[in-house]
Amino acid sequence: MGLFGKTSFASIIHRIFGKKHAKIGIYGPPNVGKTTLANRILRDWTGDIMGSVSEIPHETRVAKWKKDVKVENGNSSLFMDIVDTPGIATKVDYKEFMNTFGLSKDESKQRAKEATEGVIESIRWLEDIDGVLLVMDATQDPFTQVNVTILGNLEARKLPVLIAANKIDMEDSSPATLKSAFPQHPVIPISALTGYNSENLYTKMVNHFGKRRRKKRR
Repeated sequence: MGLFGKTSFASIIHRIFGKKHAKIGIYGPPNVGKTTLANRILRDWTGDIMGSVSEIPHETRVAKWKKDVKVENGNSSLFMDIVDTPGIATKVDYKEFMNTFGLSKDESKQRAKEATEGVIESIRWLEDIDGVLLVMDATQDPFTQVNVTILGNLEARKLPVLIAANKIDMEDSSPATLKSAFPQHPVIPISALTGYNSENLYTKMVNHFGKRRRKKRR
C-alpha cells in the first residue's frame, strides 16, 4: 500500500491539490550503480546524496531512503520517496570477498551474512513499493539469473518498472541489447556517474510512475 493509501485525510489532500506521491524502489544486482543513480537523482533535485559507493559488491547492506523528492517534467511533477535497496543476488559466497577484494576471512563471512540479509530486506520492501527503477549494467549480458528473477518477481506483483541501462559512458556498453532482451518494459540508457541522459530518465519517471500511480488510486 502506498504512502497516501493509509489515511483518508491524505486522500483528500491528494484530490484537492492533485499531488502524486509514490514510493520508488531502486533495484538491481550488486555493483550496477544503484546508489550512484540514487545520488544522481538527489543531487539534481535536492542537492543531497543517498550514500557512499564502493567497488566491493553489497556495499549497501540495508535499505536507505529519502522522502518527498520532487521530480518535474514541464507542467507535470512526481513527488516520491526514493528507496535505495541492497543488491539482489541468487548466491552470496564469502570467498568472493576474500579472493577478489582481499578482505579477511572473518570480515568476509560477516559481509556475506549482511549481504544475504540485505537481499531478504530488498524483497520485503516490495510490499510497500509503488514502482521500480531497475538498474542493469549495459556492459554485461542481460540474460542473467538475477535479472530474470528480479523481473519475474516484479511482473508477478504487477509493479510498474523502468529499466535504467546504466554505464553507457563505457565503450563496451550496449543498451540496445537490453532493449531487445526486455521489450516489455521501457529501457532508458543512462550514465548515473556522469548524468548523461538523466533528463530523459526523469521525463519517463514522471510519465510512467505518475500515470500508473493515478490509475492505482482510482
